[in-house]
Amino acid sequence: MTELTSPVERVIAARREAGSGALIGYLPAGFPDIPTSIEAAVALAENGVDIIELGLPYSDPVMDGPVIQAATQTALAQGFRLRDGFEVMAAITARVSTPVVFMSYWNPIAQYGVDRFAEDLVAAGGAGLITPDLIPDEARQWLAASERTGLDRIFLAAPSSTDSRLEQAVQASRGFVYAVSTMGITGARGDVDSAAKALVARLRTAGATSTCVGLGISSADQVREVLAYADGAIVGSALVKALSDGGVPAVAATAAALSAGTRPAVARH
Repeated sequence: MTELTSPVERVIAARREAGSGALIGYLPAGFPDIPTSIEAAVALAENGVDIIELGLPYSDPVMDGPVIQAATQTALAQGFRLRDGFEVMAAITARVSTPVVFMSYWNPIAQYGVDRFAEDLVAAGGAGLITPDLIPDEARQWLAASERTGLDRIFLAAPSSTDSRLEQAVQASRGFVYAVSTMGITGARGDVDSAAKALVARLRTAGATSTCVGLGISSADQVREVLAYADGAIVGSALVKALSDGGVPAVAATAAALSAGTRPAVARH
């Protein structure tokens, strides 16, 4: 898929040409309830977020930190099911032009049916899927379904990945490669791990044209720091915490503050 046909790549390319990079915001579908999760995602799009990552709550979120785990468990406790994610996705994409991708662990998709999932995602207006626990050499069904439907497929790369694994991720990914900046689970940190910069350089060597960095980004300064060497900065826990603490207005304010990092820093005199 080229920059002309992938809405995610189109947005990243436009940001790159403007001399900056993309801000990608994560929120879980169904938290704190379905209607509020829709409004919160729309607020991201209205306050400077370029691409929305919509998480599908799962009972065993091994890569998620405590803030996101608590939110997804709340959604599941209220009866959220994977099929509800398509309702949330469709409601968001009907109101904003910002590309929206799902983030989901693989097991619920396999249970739902890979082809059915891809078709329902297209019907809901979704742009693609991030699969944190699926590696390319185990992704035959998803690669085929995404090829048939034109959906983006976003694989993860970590500092611990071998060069051959990075090459696999680059070749299999469409939209961008998700560079995990730190080892371990998600969560806002005071400093973004310097390993991210080296990882992005390795991914570029492996042929990546779009690389976005996630895990640990929680401020406009960190967004700006990441965009100095990557094509996008992904923020999750800081936005989920804002939604948990202050509802949609707090999400809107946090997104707006983070988006300041996509603009050049103002010189201090």
